[in-house]
Amino acid sequence: MIISSPMDYREAAHRRLPGFLFDYIDGGAGTEGTMNNNVRSLQDVFLRQRVLASVGVPSLECEILGSRWGLPIALGPVGATGMYARRGEVQAARAAAEKKIPYTLSTVSVCSIEEVAKGAGGEQWSQLYVIKDRGYMRNSLERAWNAGMRTLVFTVDMPIPGSRYRDRHSGMSGPWATMRQYLQALSHPSWALDVGLMGRPLSFGNIEAYTGHRMSMDDYMGFLGANFDPSIGWSDLQWIRDEWKGQLILKGLLDVEDAREAVRFGADGIIVSNHGGRQLDGAISTAMALPAIADAVGDELTILSDSGIRSGLDVVRMLALGAKGVLLGRAYIYALAAGGQAAVSNLLELFAADMVVAMTMSGVKSPSEISRANLDLIEREFSGE
Repeated sequence: MIISSPMDYREAAHRRLPGFLFDYIDGGAGTEGTMNNNVRSLQDVFLRQRVLASVGVPSLECEILGSRWGLPIALGPVGATGMYARRGEVQAARAAAEKKIPYTLSTVSVCSIEEVAKGAGGEQWSQLYVIKDRGYMRNSLERAWNAGMRTLVFTVDMPIPGSRYRDRHSGMSGPWATMRQYLQALSHPSWALDVGLMGRPLSFGNIEAYTGHRMSMDDYMGFLGANFDPSIGWSDLQWIRDEWKGQLILKGLLDVEDAREAVRFGADGIIVSNHGGRQLDGAISTAMALPAIADAVGDELTILSDSGIRSGLDVVRMLALGAKGVLLGRAYIYALAAGGQAAVSNLLELFAADMVVAMTMSGVKSPSEISRANLDLIEREFSGE
């Protein structure tokens, strides 16, 4: 298959992956309305086209959270990344390091914090969920710090797992899940050999380092369901801010009042996100939520965003709406599943090429110059005017 655009990797991943894995990364909550609206909302953001602006060749480098990035893009946390490519977290982190951007390791990764830190290099962030087991949370914080990770991405929009119907249909969860997964793997021999056999152990290294026993896919889904705690509030989490000595980013905010709470909490940054449409089906898109949050707290902390980003043009759109940078999820997992580290690197090159075109045609020379002033027509709708 010839790869000529970022979304070509989705079809390549679909061909290579067993159905339960493809649907897990490709699907969303409920009827997937919010997931699909994330993409549509970004497509409805129009940029002002400027001519004869003497832009030259735009630079994509930027400074975010005190670090110099090669692109205003980070690779976001995705659970079970190591199921999509052999030792997938390490491969993705290496691609990020090659492009001088951060990689975020999921709490529920196949590869452990220590394996990724040792095998990848570059700037790595550690992600943590709000869960009942405080011992695990403290253990994760300590291990991440000892491994050299200095930025914590604290995901706050998962007090309870979303209703992901596709996972029940595909065999990722539900009755006879293990047998269904095994049969699907047999029908995808390339994945079964490269990842299923050569990529072992296919367990969950971060959790196992704490629990001391092997975690299967069923255990993974059970751990998530058993450990989320919908009763936790802001005051319950102050110990995280007190104990974590590095930068703290809260991920999963859509509401202005929650963003203000993040400022009071002492967060260094927030990620405006609806979890890729995987939690509350019916929530607004990230693109719709972003401008009001940027207006309210953009001078008090660093705003990042995710959800629905499928191209470099979408990155420019998010920056114009108020983000300083974005995180990729599905987009890079499709590439990782299709071709490992090399494909993720190529995906980032495709994003960069799209950004250069969009920035040149918008008359801006660097990501820091992109602002609400680059929006055309739709600005009134997104700014509430």
